[in-house]
Amino acid sequence: MKKTSMWCLVVLLSRGSAERLVAQGTRSTEEAVVRLEEQWFKAQHSCNPDLFGPLLADKVVITGSEPKVTNKAEALATCKNTKWDMVRLTDMNLAVFGDTVVATGDFKGEGADASGKSFEVHERWTHTWVKMPSGQWQCAASHTSPVTM
Repeated sequence: MKKTSMWCLVVLLSRGSAERLVAQGTRSTEEAVVRLEEQWFKAQHSCNPDLFGPLLADKVVITGSEPKVTNKAEALATCKNTKWDMVRLTDMNLAVFGDTVVATGDFKGEGADASGKSFEVHERWTHTWVKMPSGQWQCAASHTSPVTM
């Protein structure tokens, strides 16, 4: 009887420790992805493809309001050729699913395209981050939708 009680106690203590470790892992994952999102918007604001490139998986799929899907090379070219005067990120939320994180938020920006034409955008965005075999987090999918009011 004492042996059974002891094993039950060990199982209960290990379960509590595992739950704390999972919670800590989730928190550290969320903190890592928040830093990556901040880097994304810093790269966008500074028009720096060297800062932006490492965030994107080689096979990233980017969809937006334009009727085409964009790849990594096209996204880096757009980053380089777009000049932002102002970018603002708000309402960021994260959902962690093991080695995948879905981040959503609101983006407002003002800038000029490659031809110098001014524009303003207000979009809702979703980024899907995946922990790669190397241990590095990269965005595997990005979607934006315009907010109209």
